[in-house]
Amino acid sequence: MTAATLITVAPTGAEADKSRTPALPVTLDELVATAIACQAAGAAVIHVHIRDDKARPTLDLPRLKDTVAALRARTSLIVQLSTGGAVTDPFEDRLNVLEASPDACSLTCGKVNFGDDVFMNPWGFITDLYQATQEKGIAPEFELFDLGHISTLHRLLATYGPPHGGRIHCDLVMGVPGGFDGDLRTIATAVQSLPDGATWSATGIGRTSVPVLLAALSAGGHLRVGMEDTLTFAKGRPVRDNAELVTRAASAATLAQRPPMTTAAARAFLGIDSAA
Repeated sequence: MTAATLITVAPTGAEADKSRTPALPVTLDELVATAIACQAAGAAVIHVHIRDDKARPTLDLPRLKDTVAALRARTSLIVQLSTGGAVTDPFEDRLNVLEASPDACSLTCGKVNFGDDVFMNPWGFITDLYQATQEKGIAPEFELFDLGHISTLHRLLATYGPPHGGRIHCDLVMGVPGGFDGDLRTIATAVQSLPDGATWSATGIGRTSVPVLLAALSAGGHLRVGMEDTLTFAKGRPVRDNAELVTRAASAATLAQRPPMTTAAARAFLGIDSAA
């Protein structure tokens, strides 16, 4: 168990509707303002999805490059781009995300029934993406939605070796219909199956957000929170903004005597070059 807690904020995602959720940051200015507030609240990593001028999910490369540059100019957060995008995005566009030169990226280790949709991640795409992260010096975060994904992670590491930076960090995505249940028993089972030396965060989707947060802290894990994953702060009360979710996570981590990790410490923890 580390002495500090890595907090990642996922502020936007590809699913929520801006017209129904006005606080969702979808413009570059909104995203940068959110990043500044969330860093002040205790986040060290920002997991980034972007939207187009009509607030629709996009993987437009010039926009991604502008977003990475703006976040680096105004914060010291680790910039982690999503290579998932929306479930309908083609594999080629998802691979091209790395051309924006982020510090880190997500790498999902298998397909999952994502509610009524299917999030496709076949072995060939996984290996192409992983080798590209190694070649470009980008740290992957292995996103795991079920136990089969952990088996694929073991296979990936055995076949292609360690990731850039040498640190195996995973995110357990809990509570997606078709994936892990969001409870302590499931977290314990998943953690026991991870590669030796791997570190992990946990994400609770929707109503599982608080149980997963507390379970992860009790089990020595780290946290991902944000409006990509939950839009309700408490029963009947919408989330005010992303910083509110980071503040709650930071308060819980401090109560657990594992206060939020600084961005500098997070770079060392994840094996990310400080000069990136």
